[in-house]
Amino acid sequence: MELLLHRAYVDFICLSSAGVLKAALVIQNWYRGYSTRLKARQRYALTIFQSIEYADEQGQLQLSNFFSFMLENYAHIHEKDPEIVARLFGSTLQDYKDRQDYVAFVDVPNSYNGPRLQFPLTFTDIDLLVDAFKQQQILHARYVLEVLFETKKVLKQMPNFTHVKTSPSKEITICGDLHGKLDDLLLIFYKNGLPSGSNSYIFNGDFVDRGRNSIEILMILFVSFLVYPNDLHLNRGNHEDFMMNLRYGFTKEILCKYKIHGKQILQILEDVYTWLPIGTIIDNEILVIHGGISESTDLNLLHRVERHKMKSVLMPPTPLDGDPDTNVKKKKFNATIVPGEVKTSASHSEQLTKHEWEQVIDILWSDPRGKRGCYPNTSRGGGCYFGPDITSKVLNRYQLKMLIRSHECKPEGYEICHDGKVITIFSASNYYEEGSNRGAYIKLSSGMAPRFFQYQVTRTTCLRPLYQRVNAIESSAIRILRERIIARKTDLIHAFQLQDRSKSGKLSMSQWAFSMENTLGLNLPWRSLSSRLVTTDTNGDINYMSSFQDIHIQKPVKEAQSTLIETLYRYRSDLQIIFNVIDSDHSGLISVEEFRSMWKLFNSHYNIHIDDFQIDELAERMDLNKDGSIDFNEFLKAFHVVHKLDKLNKSGSGLA
Repeated sequence: MELLLHRAYVDFICLSSAGVLKAALVIQNWYRGYSTRLKARQRYALTIFQSIEYADEQGQLQLSNFFSFMLENYAHIHEKDPEIVARLFGSTLQDYKDRQDYVAFVDVPNSYNGPRLQFPLTFTDIDLLVDAFKQQQILHARYVLEVLFETKKVLKQMPNFTHVKTSPSKEITICGDLHGKLDDLLLIFYKNGLPSGSNSYIFNGDFVDRGRNSIEILMILFVSFLVYPNDLHLNRGNHEDFMMNLRYGFTKEILCKYKIHGKQILQILEDVYTWLPIGTIIDNEILVIHGGISESTDLNLLHRVERHKMKSVLMPPTPLDGDPDTNVKKKKFNATIVPGEVKTSASHSEQLTKHEWEQVIDILWSDPRGKRGCYPNTSRGGGCYFGPDITSKVLNRYQLKMLIRSHECKPEGYEICHDGKVITIFSASNYYEEGSNRGAYIKLSSGMAPRFFQYQVTRTTCLRPLYQRVNAIESSAIRILRERIIARKTDLIHAFQLQDRSKSGKLSMSQWAFSMENTLGLNLPWRSLSSRLVTTDTNGDINYMSSFQDIHIQKPVKEAQSTLIETLYRYRSDLQIIFNVIDSDHSGLISVEEFRSMWKLFNSHYNIHIDDFQIDELAERMDLNKDGSIDFNEFLKAFHVVHKLDKLNKSGSGLA
């Protein structure tokens, strides 16, 4: 009997163990599937953010072409609008004055309780700045100007490519984009130590824009560079460019934090950008540049190019009489633009050649791809895509082993591609949204494999669960995508109706996806996103007008036609930059005539079909005080999208 009971007990235990194991496997498989679906949703959300980011960069490049268009059409504009031309192209910005002309008249009052720098700078000034910025103090404009002048003086002595050496006992740390995210820089220094003679750094461009603390990051980096010029190395990124700063926030940050001396700071900063090195070469083996390469990348030429002649990478050289790069024989102008002022010059010697300019564009704007070859970077609108064969070809040509670049947000903060020959490093965590990505940096030394260090700044003591982070990221991504959709409502309806030959108000999934991509050009997985954007019937057909449900553009002028409102909303950032350029006294006001003249030029260049009478009527309505002036900043702020019913966080369904 006891033997039978024992056997029964053993059988029970075996069955129970098998059941527990089976249940554990079921739970494990379920969790793996759940986690995979969450990561797919996160990936789709990041794709939306990145696609819209790159589309905006295309817009910025098109805006740069618009300024070139203005310059090329100088004579025609002069005939029609001589006053606005005088204001746009008059030489109101004098040549840069020397240091004393800028700094001598900027006093630091006794009441100032922020950090006080002592020149020549020492390592204690780095500590002073870091501690002050942790407490959200603002460095006085006098010190900012002093640092900028000192930085420019040292940068002017440097070559285009900095050559550095490491050893098994001396590593170097490489950081990617920071984009004004001071907390990331402070976290890097907390984990890895401040720059010093024994703790070298390379910061690979894009220090500024997007984040709130670009000037603080620049001041820490520049002061560290001045204290340790042989141990802290700075490469120029595509955002170290005054044209990019106009759109992406740094110009606004400077003018907000330095209301009196902001204009002078921007003028000097524009010059400092041009003297930043364009790359670093480590141990004659590793090329560190911001963007990438192309099949025609010529490092010998890039070592010789006069980099300070490129005020803005986004402003291509303007061909002059006798220019070998063009057959155009009409005199044109080169412009340097700060908000409200344009300096013109017809001196070809002050410009790079078209070929030199293209070389610099490629190393600042290009991205690697898995596909072989070299082809236009259609997402960003500048630079190229380069495949693994191009990487091998260029590295072999110059006896290099690896390319380290930045320029692209990566979910884990870094990515290795092209058979380990290309590394992307990105140091701004939470770039698109809190929880959207990690930041990372690399440590390198001679003969050793790269070591990667990841981190993520968080406001809370512990990271939120993955599903909460994904929901927040996804909701934010869908929200900005819907705003992009509503801005093209008229164009999309036209595209839908072309497909809807039976006038049913419905399209198949493939027809809807084709219309969305063909109109918006965002290269997104529209089928997977459809469940968050539109409603479908029982047959799977899409009610295409539901693409615009629960969302509309607020009309500052109710009488304005929808097409005009959509156009103004879509181009509001471009228009704000243009109007700020012609607002010479920074009053925020332009005349009604200036508004009309600039819009007509904008309309012509962008091929926008808006009747002049609509613009004239809008200008009259914008002149609220009937004094002939328009407060364009306030007017353009009034264009915003209203989400009537935000269901984004309430839905439990995912993208995939």
